[in-house]
Amino acid sequence: MRTRAITITAPLLLALTACGSDTEPRATPKANKPAAQKTTAEPKPSPDKPRTFGQELTFSDDGMTMGVTVSGYEQDTFHPQASADEEFGTKGYTWAAVEIKACLKKGTSGVTRYPWALAYADGARIEPSGVTYGDFPKPEYPYEAKMKAGDCVRGKTVFAVPAKQRPERVLYVPEALETPAEWAVPKA
Repeated sequence: MRTRAITITAPLLLALTACGSDTEPRATPKANKPAAQKTTAEPKPSPDKPRTFGQELTFSDDGMTMGVTVSGYEQDTFHPQASADEEFGTKGYTWAAVEIKACLKKGTSGVTRYPWALAYADGARIEPSGVTYGDFPKPEYPYEAKMKAGDCVRGKTVFAVPAKQRPERVLYVPEALETPAEWAVPKA
């Protein structure tokens, strides 16, 4: 019985000793992040200019390296079983789709459609639709997919957008990036 008490007490004592005193300076969680886990991204083409469609962003985080790009935008070119207005109880909205491609170059990771958004001149941002229909444009970008090095995922993500406006930019805002990656949406 005594051996058990020592076994339980020793880890507890070790944990308390590791905590240190309240007078010692404390490091922020980012300062403790090993250099190998540091997020890096290739620089933008220009600090004031978004990427063009087809231009890849490559970034690294926690031992993985990913390349992503936007290759197309279409608005009001497909008409699924329910209109955007019918689906969301709005007036003046239509469906739009962004074609995305992600390739994992190193490590393991996952992708999802939710870090993507559309940005408008008036400051509005629209997130991907949470609904899907069998007659949405194919292939659909996955809601979630796990990937290993060498895997690529390509598909379209659908948005309910104002019918009389066109977004200025497609944004990619995963937690691994400090600032959003941007692709300019060409004029219609």
